[in-house]
Amino acid sequence: MMNAGSFTMRSLGPRDIESMRALLGVLGEAFEDKETYCGAQPGLDYLERLLGSDCFIALAAFEGDAVVGGLAAYELQKFEQERSEIYIYDLAVAAAHRRRGIATALIEELTRIAAARGAWVIFVQAEPEDEPAVALYTKLGAREDVLHFDIAPE
Repeated sequence: MMNAGSFTMRSLGPRDIESMRALLGVLGEAFEDKETYCGAQPGLDYLERLLGSDCFIALAAFEGDAVVGGLAAYELQKFEQERSEIYIYDLAVAAAHRRRGIATALIEELTRIAAARGAWVIFVQAEPEDEPAVALYTKLGAREDVLHFDIAPE
């Protein structure tokens, strides 16, 4: 567990179901989408498998026992070379705990994990109108403007 000021951070594993569910609540609140994150949460077996998977990374920031932020990321094994990339799928900090360096600390911890895994790069997407996220990611990385498309399965 890493201590960063008044909060601590740690990777979540298969025994951290309660903390993962709390992180889902933080994400739902932060993104104003409680239905997606809390309305039909996965069952115990699913979350244990996910949190024990080599390709999923969950980091949580705690103040005492309360989850106040976190991120979910996926390690993607590449096919063109023997390397991987890590994709930050979601990152959020509870409103009352923002502007304290928690998001930056979470990403910095993810960079250490990525280095230990031999990952080539970490990447993340942000909505252009989400100015705090764009500012954070601009501070920490190089910006690429790309188009994103959702394709529905048949």
